[in-house]
Amino acid sequence: MKAVILAGGSGTRLYPVTQVVNKHFLPIYNKPMIYYPLSLVMLLGIRDVLFIVNPSDLENFRTLFGDGSKLGMNISYQIQEKPNGLAEGLVLAEKFIGDDNICYMLGDNVFFGHDLVKIMAEAKREIEERGGAYVFGYYVKDPERFGVVEFDDRGNVISLEEKPKRPKSNFAVVGVYFYDNEAVEIAKNVKPSARGELEITSVNEEYLKRGRLKVKLLGRGFAWFDAGTHDSFLEAGEFVATIEKKTGLMIGCVEEIAFRNGWIDRKQLQNLAEPLAKTDYGQYLLTLVDGEQ
Repeated sequence: MKAVILAGGSGTRLYPVTQVVNKHFLPIYNKPMIYYPLSLVMLLGIRDVLFIVNPSDLENFRTLFGDGSKLGMNISYQIQEKPNGLAEGLVLAEKFIGDDNICYMLGDNVFFGHDLVKIMAEAKREIEERGGAYVFGYYVKDPERFGVVEFDDRGNVISLEEKPKRPKSNFAVVGVYFYDNEAVEIAKNVKPSARGELEITSVNEEYLKRGRLKVKLLGRGFAWFDAGTHDSFLEAGEFVATIEKKTGLMIGCVEEIAFRNGWIDRKQLQNLAEPLAKTDYGQYLLTLVDGEQ
């Protein structure tokens, strides 16, 4: 399985800050926002990653991640000339995806929870073994902001709607999706919505029509932040800060994950840590080098 992370867009909900800085580089507490979705991909053991980026941000992404080799990964980039909807990312990633299945993530989503990786790994395995699509629902108080999933009494999916004015449930579809290879062709046939965008909900609806969509609800033991608004951005940062200060362990530390995955060795980790030695982040990495964490 390969991963595609959508990190383009104009970030209008975070204006005026994002008029000059791509939101994915803004700090969620002590690291760039984009580290969090990338870290989840890494925890799933996926090493081949494509970032969908704006033309103006390409060099900054390359400065941050390069070709991924410093993390023991293969990272590449695809330009999105203008934001035309989430489903367009699948179309743009067609060549990169090839014949593989896909973990598709939004670059402004932050996840945390007990057994989160286990649950995501089960979804990954489901797609690899049986195909189809696997998405996740999360209870929110403002479902009109999101794609919404409706269930019957038995938990079967009845409908999906994108940003409905009158939501049929309070369960939002979060920004991580697992698809078989058919998702690319499905996305290529999606028609623009009334908003003029190629909606990811349309892709999920097609899988639903085919009886190939699986949805799992993330309950109270999970935290999910769509960090694309000022309030949720602040909430995500405060949440990460609280957890890290309480535990002394970092969330979304890509260097640590690469090291624990065995993708880089202790010397390579030290080389990444030393230029950051004057920062708390660098000191944390150095404790890993010394075997103290």
